[in-house]
Amino acid sequence: MSLEIDVDQGGRISSLRFRDIECVLPFRGQVLTWGWYPMAPWAGRIKDGLIKNSRGEEFQLPTNLASPHAIHGFGITSSWQEIGNGYFALDLAEPYLGARVEQRFELLDNALRWSLEYEAGESDLPFWMGLHPWFPREFDRGGAAEINFHPGKMFERGSDYMPTGKLINPTPPPWDDAFTQVRGVPTVSWEDVLQIKIESDAPYWVVYDQDPEGVCIEPQSAPPDAANLGISSDTYLEALFVFEEI
Repeated sequence: MSLEIDVDQGGRISSLRFRDIECVLPFRGQVLTWGWYPMAPWAGRIKDGLIKNSRGEEFQLPTNLASPHAIHGFGITSSWQEIGNGYFALDLAEPYLGARVEQRFELLDNALRWSLEYEAGESDLPFWMGLHPWFPREFDRGGAAEINFHPGKMFERGSDYMPTGKLINPTPPPWDDAFTQVRGVPTVSWEDVLQIKIESDAPYWVVYDQDPEGVCIEPQSAPPDAANLGISSDTYLEALFVFEEI
């Protein structure tokens, strides 16, 4: 296996090859739609880009990528610092000044361990994190990507496309949705080519399968708009991506 990290493009995985199979969707002209990237200090959308600290003070986050909402954190538009072998850090700016995110990658024989850790420092703003891999929908051989994913519940979406906080029974795909109570190991497979299992204790997941060129299965420490839903997050998130030819 081989791994390439682009520190200046959001500290994202720009290439991950398993037995000469490129498993990362390449750059397609937009920051949100390529690579495997970390989402921090929030994952998914925040309604209207507004977030409050413990004293009730409100802060406006950037909404330029998904107006009128903020999306996917500062990590994907920032340059990260390499602080060790496979170990990267990002010191956050206002309004998260003083907080820090650390990201680790560990390549094994047939797997990648990928983790995020948040250090609040003097910041008391809500935070949560996620891992956002873009898998190619098709390779130059074999079948198209198929997702094996079994959630117990999904978040209802409002007319503004934001989660309402109500948990409902999952609807059939296609999905651009957040889920919880996931059973088994989420997997994406390409017939006669490759299978990738995503082993994680993440309590929430987002699945996006409405792009003609790629699919996403995203472990998250809390769902989109978590601060407005009253859902808090652990400071650590890890997933093991296990690769197997089929």
